[in-house]
Amino acid sequence: MGLVGFPNAGKSTLLSVVSAAKPEIANFPFTTLVPNLGIVEYRNHRSFVMADIPGIIEGAHEGKGLGLRFLRHIERNSILLFMVPADSDNIHQEYKVLLNELRQYNPELLDKQRLLAITKSDMADEELQSEIKSDLPDIPFVFISSVAQKGITELKDMIWNVLEASNKG
Repeated sequence: MGLVGFPNAGKSTLLSVVSAAKPEIANFPFTTLVPNLGIVEYRNHRSFVMADIPGIIEGAHEGKGLGLRFLRHIERNSILLFMVPADSDNIHQEYKVLLNELRQYNPELLDKQRLLAITKSDMADEELQSEIKSDLPDIPFVFISSVAQKGITELKDMIWNVLEASNKG
């Protein structure tokens, strides 16, 4: 299960909260230079692997930012969790840009199961969350805040349900 998002979307913070992994976390782009893996404990002694992939920027498929060096790592994941902060100007547009980068790199990546986490949602009140919900892509989503531990259980449930469904299929 791979975390996909722009730099500073909260990928490393999430990994550090749900696993024993200790990725470098800082408030500047490209803190994560290599993928970090963590084992996420789930109910009844079950677990799954989560991969924190370095942030994608527009043009990554052409080598911008960390470019192709890390897009390869996305191919190894069966599920992609797109992470977009609640304070983004346009969450749906950010998702489209990320999706387009994957498409440009390798169209087969669009065949992978996709989920969406609206991060840093402790900054969004109910009214803003309702407004955000009205313009989200048509994929399963959850509002989370890694720092406030909000929505983490729901996120794990969502991921586990998709993992279970893909193992049965």
